[in-house]
Amino acid sequence: MQPATIELRAPFVDASKRAILYLLYDAQGVVDDYIPHALRSLRPFADHVLVIVNGAVDEAGRAALDAVADDVLVRENVGFDVWGYKEGLAHLGDRVDEFDEVILMNYTFFAPVRPFEPIFAAMDARDDIDFWGITDHASVTPHPYHLRGTMPSHIQSHWIAARRSLLRSDAWRAYWDDMPMIESYGDSITQHESRFTKHFDDLGYDYAVSFPHQDYGSMHPVFDNAELLIQQGCPILKRRMFFHDPLYLDKEAIVVRWVVETACAEGFPEDLIWRNVSRVAQPRVLNTNASMLEVLPEQDVAFDPSIPLRVAATLHVYYDEMIDEMLDRIGHLPVAVDLYVTTTDEAKAERIRAAIALRSVDRIARSEVRVLASNRGRDLSGFFVGCRDVLVSGEYDVVVKIHSKKTVQAGYNAGHLFKRQQFENLLSSPGYAANMLALFQQHPTLGVVFPPMIHIGFPTAGRGWFTNYWKTAELMQDLGIQSRLDDISPLAPYGAMFVARPEALLKVTSREWTFEDYQSESEHKDGSLAHLQERIVSYAAADAGFHTRTIANAEHIAISHTFMEYKLQAMSAYLPGYPFEQVHYLQHMGPGGDGSVLGAAKQIVRVRFPKAADRLRPVYGIARDTWRKVRGLPRRSS
Repeated sequence: MQPATIELRAPFVDASKRAILYLLYDAQGVVDDYIPHALRSLRPFADHVLVIVNGAVDEAGRAALDAVADDVLVRENVGFDVWGYKEGLAHLGDRVDEFDEVILMNYTFFAPVRPFEPIFAAMDARDDIDFWGITDHASVTPHPYHLRGTMPSHIQSHWIAARRSLLRSDAWRAYWDDMPMIESYGDSITQHESRFTKHFDDLGYDYAVSFPHQDYGSMHPVFDNAELLIQQGCPILKRRMFFHDPLYLDKEAIVVRWVVETACAEGFPEDLIWRNVSRVAQPRVLNTNASMLEVLPEQDVAFDPSIPLRVAATLHVYYDEMIDEMLDRIGHLPVAVDLYVTTTDEAKAERIRAAIALRSVDRIARSEVRVLASNRGRDLSGFFVGCRDVLVSGEYDVVVKIHSKKTVQAGYNAGHLFKRQQFENLLSSPGYAANMLALFQQHPTLGVVFPPMIHIGFPTAGRGWFTNYWKTAELMQDLGIQSRLDDISPLAPYGAMFVARPEALLKVTSREWTFEDYQSESEHKDGSLAHLQERIVSYAAADAGFHTRTIANAEHIAISHTFMEYKLQAMSAYLPGYPFEQVHYLQHMGPGGDGSVLGAAKQIVRVRFPKAADRLRPVYGIARDTWRKVRGLPRRSS
């Protein structure tokens, strides 16, 4: 049976005196806009809002919190959220007795995706309960942390509301006074989240849940049934689905793109989501979970000429016989562009200038051909050195980067496919190019677009880092880019053609690179600076709070998908179960795993008891990461 949608049938007058303790943590000390947005929406239901910050908060974040909270408690990041709540309650002190209800909630959800009023009205009408929550988790046997017994059904700790009858009890005070220090995420589950509900229920206190799991036929409806919950009035959307294991979402058929569409159709600002999750998620994981591949039509259906868009096009032309083909591609853009061409000698420059002179001024507002002092770094140095002044000028909203591409070392077929895959998925036709630029008009937090990873003719699938992972990590640290690197393959513009907002690349372009920073032509290979810069684009954008989308036209998607599907089927034919299980098995039995009975046992624990496996992860992780680092491979986070 499906629950009825929660509706507010009469004007709601909130008579309860309520305090909200809102806990947040951000590794960078940033307060993203979704947090004050949520707190402003909760303000009508709270007489006092205390924000508890675990760790540091930057100056802008503190100002944002001060604007929406009555009090802000910044504390050392110890004890996870449990001790944050404990110290927050202590901070309130005797004032707790003033309130009819205290809600302990945290930053792990976006809200309100539906109005809060019906939830508060429904629960205010329940005078038979002592505490309540919005969502709960079903019981699990065996207990995923203890591996025996049962983890009881429990209200989830992102929202627990305690009434006066509980707040003034000796049981409530003893619960927090006796709370042990929380040393791990597992401790926070076993000592608080999964314990709280049963503990007080056993003591005779009654509770209710707005969206109980029994009504949904799943153990974890706020995650597994998010779209349905929103449709039925749930005001919160859990952030975790944006950066959770994509293979779990695949197994459970969770389509986050539809969840976002449902939430935003109710009026939630979409860019509040992307601004936050872009910073905290691995870019390829986010790209997958949110289905951020845009298959654009060849007819213009989205570009708005009334929205001004200043566009620069940068072309690195080593093979000058390709200049007309490249100018044709740039000519597809729906606005006149400023054209900057870099090349390697004056003879090529003259031929390029002659070709540009034949072009319509309606498509090229002005142009400049620059002869570079060196070709070290090829098109990447042409972009980051030869056109750095363009990128940091502040004159452009969007920069298009393409180059003369032949990939002669791969042979004709692979090289020809790669060139077409890049040009046609970036600037296929006038209508397609207009739709591509429209994405930047529609999404203020969109930082970069580029074609999907090439995988036909090249061994990139599953190992796109090659030997670049650790050097990329070192470069990111050097540049102050704090994004999370993807484990398997980077979300990167393979082929180094993309369209980007200059602000999204600021931590790369703020450095004054020189040609001497790049390796010589003979050393232009994996591990060289150009290869690292090619892979760092999405991560620089994410660090700046911009998300990345991949784009393709229908023909290339047909080609790519059919080959990718066949390759997946060919490999899956030799393995049982869902990809979720297959991949974890191969991780332990293949390269980088121990290939032993212990590895197989670990796989069983991983699939059946994932939370227990998380507690054991450090033991396996040290040996595994050491093995992979010696071989120049990335560590795996799963």
